[in-house]
Amino acid sequence: MNLELSEDQEFFRETTRKFLESEMPLTAVRELYESADGFDRDWWRQAAELGWTSLYVPEAHGGGSLSGSPTRDAVIVAEEMGRLVSPGPFLPVNVVAAALARAGSADQQAEVLPGLLSGEEIATWAFSEPGGHWDAASVAATATPDGGDIVLSGTKSYVEALGVADRVLVTARTGDGLTQVLVPTGTPGVTVTRGRSVDMTRRFGKVTFDGARLPLAAVVGEVGGAGDIVEHQLEVALALQCAELVGVADRTMEFTVEYGRERYAFGRPIVSFQVLKHRIADMTHWLEGSKAVSDALAGAIDDAKPDAARLASVAKAFVGERGPDIVDECVQITGGIGVTWEHDIHLYSRRAVVDRALFGSPEEHKERVYALLDV
Repeated sequence: MNLELSEDQEFFRETTRKFLESEMPLTAVRELYESADGFDRDWWRQAAELGWTSLYVPEAHGGGSLSGSPTRDAVIVAEEMGRLVSPGPFLPVNVVAAALARAGSADQQAEVLPGLLSGEEIATWAFSEPGGHWDAASVAATATPDGGDIVLSGTKSYVEALGVADRVLVTARTGDGLTQVLVPTGTPGVTVTRGRSVDMTRRFGKVTFDGARLPLAAVVGEVGGAGDIVEHQLEVALALQCAELVGVADRTMEFTVEYGRERYAFGRPIVSFQVLKHRIADMTHWLEGSKAVSDALAGAIDDAKPDAARLASVAKAFVGERGPDIVDECVQITGGIGVTWEHDIHLYSRRAVVDRALFGSPEEHKERVYALLDV
C-alpha cells in the first residue's frame, strides 16, 4: 500500500512477507488446489500468532492493533496476501471480529474472540444470497423472535471458508430491519454445503436455515437494528479486499516487467518497444490510483468519517475494475507462456476475478455511489 508506515507497521509488513514467502510460497499454493479446505489449520494458527487475527479484538481479550487503527494495520496483511495469492480466512475472520468488537455482548466477546485470536476457531460472515447481490435490500433470509429464541429461515450463498467455520455470523431480516445472529455450524436446522471456486485456495459454500432456533443471546446487537453494523462490516470487507487486489496487481506487474526485460525480440527487450511502454504506463497509473483510494478507504473507516460508505463503493468500483484489468494486460504482455498452467500468472488472475465479484461488482458499486450522492 501507499501508506506512510510507522516503524512498527513496517516491521509487521516485513514479518508478514517473510512468513508468507517461507511458509506459503506459490509452490505450496499450487499444492493446496486439490485440498478440501484450501489451507492448513496449523499454518493458520501460526499466522494468528503473528497478530493477523488480533487487530479488531479488544485488548481485554488479548488483542489490539499496532497503531490504534485496526483497518490501517489489517490492509498491510491483506496486500501481502495478495502478492502471494495466499490462503486462509483472513477476511471473514476479521470481519466477524470487527462485528463482535463493535456490537457483540460481553458474553459473546468472551466466548468467541479468544478462539479467533488464537486461530483455534474460525468464523465467517453469511451475507449474500442466491443471485449474488451484496446489499441490505436483497437480504431475504428471516430472523424471527419467538419467546426467548430467534428462529432463522432462508439460504446464504458465497460464504467464504464455510466448510471449516465453527461459527457463522448471519445477516437476516426482521421486519423492515436487519438482525445478525452468531450461529454454531452444528446447530440443528443448519445445513452446510461445501463448494469451490476458480481461486486456487479459497473455498465457498451455501448454508441453509430450516427453522434453526437459537437463544436471543446469540443475536449480535439489537434485533432489527443491525443496519449500521452491517454497513461497517461491508466497509471493512471492501477495504481488505481492495488492499488484496492492490497486492495482486502490484506483484503481477513486477514479474511481468521482469519478464519483459528478459524477453528479446528483434535484438531488444520487449519492454523497450513503444507500444508496451504505453501499456505499462497505463497500468502504473491504474495501480497508483488503486493504492490511493484503498488507503483513503482504510483511513475513513478507522476515523469514522461520514463518507466511508461512499468511499467504500468508490474504491471497489475502481480497484475491482482496474485490478483485474492490470492482470489481463500482463497476460497479454507475457504472450503464450502467460496462458499456460506452468506460469504463475493464472494464480493471480483467478484471485482477481473472484475478488471482482465478491461483495458486489464494480458495476453494482458504481450504482451505489450514485444512490449515495442523493442527487
